[in-house]
Amino acid sequence: MQQAEPQDFSRVLSSMCTVPHPTAREAAERFLATNPGDPGTYATVSKLERQAVDLLGEITGLPDAAGYVASGGTESNIQAIRLARNRADTRTPNFVAPASAHFSFHKAADVLGVELRTAPLEDYRVNLDAVAELIDPDTVCIVGVAGTTEYGRVDPIPALADMAHDVGALCHVDAAWGGFVLPFTKHAWNFADADIHTLTIDPHKVGRAAVPAGGLLARGPELLDELAIDTPYLESTSQMTLTGTRSGAGVASAAAALSELWRDGYEKQYHTARSNADWLTAEARDRGFDVVEPTLPIVTIDFPHALIADLREAGWRISRTEAGEGRVVCMPHVTRPMLEAFLADVDRLA
Repeated sequence: MQQAEPQDFSRVLSSMCTVPHPTAREAAERFLATNPGDPGTYATVSKLERQAVDLLGEITGLPDAAGYVASGGTESNIQAIRLARNRADTRTPNFVAPASAHFSFHKAADVLGVELRTAPLEDYRVNLDAVAELIDPDTVCIVGVAGTTEYGRVDPIPALADMAHDVGALCHVDAAWGGFVLPFTKHAWNFADADIHTLTIDPHKVGRAAVPAGGLLARGPELLDELAIDTPYLESTSQMTLTGTRSGAGVASAAAALSELWRDGYEKQYHTARSNADWLTAEARDRGFDVVEPTLPIVTIDFPHALIADLREAGWRISRTEAGEGRVVCMPHVTRPMLEAFLADVDRLA
């Protein structure tokens, strides 16, 4: 049987995953057979996980961070809601999230039996007045997004944290994609900027680790104690993760990428992506297309649906926002020549 080849990234425009850094790829291959879900047995990869969490804490303004390397943003977001539910004293818990929140929060509500209350947006960010109307004594968590999946917008995180504090709820920030670009902006989004409790940040996105390598961080280990269960047949007799057995490849890959690229490498990536996003925005507008002004390096262009279909037929992997715009995420593999080739096909097909 002919061996299958992996995805070629040369025409991938809408994915939030990218080509792993070479050091991350090599580390992933070396630790394929290890299981950080049993740190007593697999001590080396456990130390690498601690290293990765420390570096993620540095990125997000949290010295001595608590947390672990998860499978991705979905697991981390579910765990954050699970944590908030477990520590609350209510039989009818709810949490409030913006309409821009990732679909994983709908999964969290379904799996955990917690009511999701969705707050509408204003200029692509959550409306604070709407959040205030949705909060009640049974609210266990308020969610803010730092780098929305569709438009790269950043919710007013400090204000959301204050609202959560006022009702005794936790505040969770989903920075799964944005966490590796926001350190080089003036946005207030992390543990140093606001009294948030938990945060999602994914090394396997802009962080350039191999998939799967997400991250869940908490302000203190006592918060994660809400997730712990006994694991008596393992050398480590307690576990706070959701998946149990986990890939040592993801943990080692995350540690390697973070050690290699934080801080200068990620900063250089950000400025390149920002430049490409601004260039693509200007070029699309020159062609008469409406473009939503990018805050972070995600460009949404009001292409006709038929044009998007034709671009896909030509091999471009481009998705649409819920409103129908074409969506280009300026990831590390998205180069200026790649965008020039894309626009050449836009000109040809339009």
